[in-house]
Amino acid sequence: MFISLAQALLAACLVAPALSQAAWRVVDLRRVELVDGDVVRAATPAEGLWTVGLGWSNGWPAEWHHAAPAKSELVGGWTVLRGSMALGGGELAVRDAYREQGGLLEVRRRFEWRGAEPLRQVTLTVRWQALDAPDALPFLPGISFHGNPSGARTSGVDPADRSTHIRAATVVQTGRAGERSFFEEHRYPLPFACVEWGTSVLALHASPAPVPGAHRRDQWWSLGVESFADKAELALLSGPCAANGRNAVVKARQGEFMAYDEAWLDLAPGAVVEKHYALELARSPAPAHGFRVPLATNLRRAAPFERGALPRARDIVASKLAFARSRWREGQGHAGFEMYPDFVEGTHYVVGWAGQAEAVPWALLQLEGKVDWPDARGTAVKALDTLSGAPFDAWGFAQHLHVESGAWSERDPVSQGQALESFTRAIEAARAKGMNAKKWEVFVVRAANLQAERLLEPGWRAPSTAECFLVAPLLRSARLFGDERHAKAAMRVATEAAQRHIGAAEPYWGGTLDARCEDKEGAWAAFQAFLAAYDHELARGDDAQARLWLERASHAMDAVLSWTMTWDVTLPPGRLADHGFRSRGWTVVSAQNQHLDVYGVLYTPEIWRMGALLGRPELQDLAKSMYRTCGQLLDETGSAGEQIQHTNFAQAGDMSQVERMRGGYSEGWTVFWITAHFLHALARFDELGVSIDDLDR
Repeated sequence: MFISLAQALLAACLVAPALSQAAWRVVDLRRVELVDGDVVRAATPAEGLWTVGLGWSNGWPAEWHHAAPAKSELVGGWTVLRGSMALGGGELAVRDAYREQGGLLEVRRRFEWRGAEPLRQVTLTVRWQALDAPDALPFLPGISFHGNPSGARTSGVDPADRSTHIRAATVVQTGRAGERSFFEEHRYPLPFACVEWGTSVLALHASPAPVPGAHRRDQWWSLGVESFADKAELALLSGPCAANGRNAVVKARQGEFMAYDEAWLDLAPGAVVEKHYALELARSPAPAHGFRVPLATNLRRAAPFERGALPRARDIVASKLAFARSRWREGQGHAGFEMYPDFVEGTHYVVGWAGQAEAVPWALLQLEGKVDWPDARGTAVKALDTLSGAPFDAWGFAQHLHVESGAWSERDPVSQGQALESFTRAIEAARAKGMNAKKWEVFVVRAANLQAERLLEPGWRAPSTAECFLVAPLLRSARLFGDERHAKAAMRVATEAAQRHIGAAEPYWGGTLDARCEDKEGAWAAFQAFLAAYDHELARGDDAQARLWLERASHAMDAVLSWTMTWDVTLPPGRLADHGFRSRGWTVVSAQNQHLDVYGVLYTPEIWRMGALLGRPELQDLAKSMYRTCGQLLDETGSAGEQIQHTNFAQAGDMSQVERMRGGYSEGWTVFWITAHFLHALARFDELGVSIDDLDR
């Protein structure tokens, strides 16, 4: 027997899930089954335990060959199955070894070519099928959140009409028969793929690696899912990729899939190829919660996250303070932090995403006397006084000041909420220090009143999860100014988000400004909102409601973490390899923008806090590592770029061929958020009683 629900999930899920007691067995030397009670939930394909493709046609293996084991034996705690296939004038020997380990079924698969001549255009596979699973929901971390229904809708794609999927900027998979999504293993932040149906979850955990004998340069195993009428198949393939009704493509540009053809192997005589993986069968704690099971398992298996030397938090902070000084601008009637690199004309103070001109002033107030910034208070006052002079309209305040022209522009819910978050925190800090913050208070009250009025209108409905960024600052504003309308509006947003987004129909989405799809920022907006709602209900003394909001925050946190790298991807020659880059702890941007960035630094304090609330120290280990690993690429000025190309995706540089993308680094676009998030997070850690030395231990 093996229990395939990770122990860590018991702490994460406050709504107790049903444990799955799953067993595995070999049936008639033909297939391996996973059994839950008396029901076979998953198995290897009926046509044979082993499947190998030969030839190539229309971007996919042309012929499939199957085989069953010839014998079974027990060796050192492993069940070993052996067999062979007659192919291409020789013999392909195949061997599987199975054992239960840590609640998983671990498998070692070995292929050995015993022919006198090379075996060409071959595709090796690992295949497992979820049975009696029509319309099973796929979950591919960092790639496909339950098939990306919002990414489909905002691309003008009808999920029910597969002929339109080609137009989508994201992966689209509804679970209908004939759909397949397979991607390079190095694209996955957490290397597993899973499907959930009913209360069952099946996950395939991979050990990512390049594949020997590859026809393409830098070819890795691919991982993904294919949908059938009555089942779903999780598989590892030795290179073929597919998505959105097309074979031989990968998501390579912001709005485009590119060709990735001829991904076969040529096996030389005597060649040996091995693939290690693990299977997990479990029961989901609730609909659309199934992804949390393998996610918790992956986090448990990846810990400890800090392996090898990482930059010290103290050094990162010193570099980021130096870079912030280089972006400080001050003149007649204005002062603040410039958003753009010097090659952008003029001076631009931009609040919220992605300028964060208000974030560092609050951080300096909070960290006054604890970091090397002379007159931190004076800097904060000058900057926030400038920003609080923004004009208003019926929707809110302007976010972007072009100093030379005096023009204010731009309004969006992401930036409104993020700016108010730092402004309300700055007011709290000013009051604690006995400062006069009247100008900021007038600004916040006006902004909060406008937002509350809008959010309390009878016909209001959030366009996406992005408006969750308003929840925490409105609840803080209610405490600061005693206006219950602000709290009522905030809780309306949080409640609607919980109803809409904790489900498969509309996963957290819309938190970025340059993509309209499932993304980590949308999940972070909900995570922050639900955690603020937890604090609000706890302060009101409603423990039952507080517990409910903490569970919702836990779900949103897991969604956030599904975009987080938990392993170090091997890189080809390029800018990242020049730095000895380690990917563990970095975050994928969205289902549309598939590069890595440092954004996850911003919410490391909340992950740390959840570790304390849920009794999960591995979350605090992860938070510390995330903060420090994202300081790897700093140059001597404290600067770092925005786009880290760990996979075959790029938004800058030479994008003419897929092979030219992976390992690249767009280091010139240094908008200010890349610095601000480190300092904002440090200030939040300080509020939680976590010091720089704690992060470095």
